[in-house]
Amino acid sequence: MFSRISGTVLERAGELVRIDAGGLTYDVVVPPSIAPKISDAGAMVTLEVYAHLALDGNAGRFTFFGFTNGIEREFFEALLSVASIGPKSAARAFSAPMGRIARAIDEGDHIFLKTLPGIGQQKARDIVAKLQGKVARFLLIQDAPARRNSAPEKPPMPEFAGEALAVLLQLAYRRPEAEAMIAQTLERAPHVADSETLLAEIYRQRTTNGTAAT
Repeated sequence: MFSRISGTVLERAGELVRIDAGGLTYDVVVPPSIAPKISDAGAMVTLEVYAHLALDGNAGRFTFFGFTNGIEREFFEALLSVASIGPKSAARAFSAPMGRIARAIDEGDHIFLKTLPGIGQQKARDIVAKLQGKVARFLLIQDAPARRNSAPEKPPMPEFAGEALAVLLQLAYRRPEAEAMIAQTLERAPHVADSETLLAEIYRQRTTNGTAAT
């Protein structure tokens, strides 16, 4: 099963995107918060794909869910690790910006989570119980992609900082901005020794400075 699709957008209908890839046409469902990032008909698009097989007796049908980068797909898969959440429910729940949802999970904000389509009191509790403290990389997902600019090579950084940098670049932060955030965070929090903690510290410092996404 493929995990990425590149092709021409044939048409869009709500959260459904029809893509022509090498002469084959695929219907891909994109969550509401992802849909505005997808180009209109006629444009080329590349999506990370999560494939779900629904069985009905001896027959099966695939549903493809699309995302603009691997981190968004990882967040979707993380939500699926909650026993009470299925793929269609997870896609509907991403009606708010993913970074905002991650923040609610990190802060245990059941009230906000209950406002998401299909997420009631019990599912909100399940999500927080399963994922709180495990969403650091998702806190920094941006609502809209930013242009990437090339930058000169920098001195080597710790391996875990390089892992955090790779995550930030996937999230469409510019390399100079991402490297600056990492350097500033390591200077202010020298105890940090792994990528997840580093990403969490970056997010918290941005929140303190009033620059985190809402």
